[in-house]
Amino acid sequence: MFLKKSSKINKFRTFALLLVFIGIAIMYAGIFFKSHVIIMTIFMLLGFISVILSSGIYLWVGMLSTKTVKVICPNCGKPTKILGRVDMCMSCNEPLTLDPNLEGKPFDIKYNRKSYKKS
Repeated sequence: MFLKKSSKINKFRTFALLLVFIGIAIMYAGIFFKSHVIIMTIFMLLGFISVILSSGIYLWVGMLSTKTVKVICPNCGKPTKILGRVDMCMSCNEPLTLDPNLEGKPFDIKYNRKSYKKS
């Protein structure tokens, strides 16, 4: 399956938004079990936990976002946040890096791993 490349912060936010919709869908599915109160309660609790987990992820991403490095994208000229050694521009998906050793190399997420830094 082909996934569009995007910045890490946007991926986390998209996952959190997906959890909200999944939680609401699970709670909505619980309505179909009105006659079985236990099953309906389980669905409602699972959906509620999904929405609360999403709120936790949004909080974590917000705190993480305050620690990122802000740079101006050379392609679109908009300010963007870089998380790790390599990341994508939040506006135009241009690969960005702060490491001079990685400039000119093709974008690969493995550059952010600690095992890559040692080698």
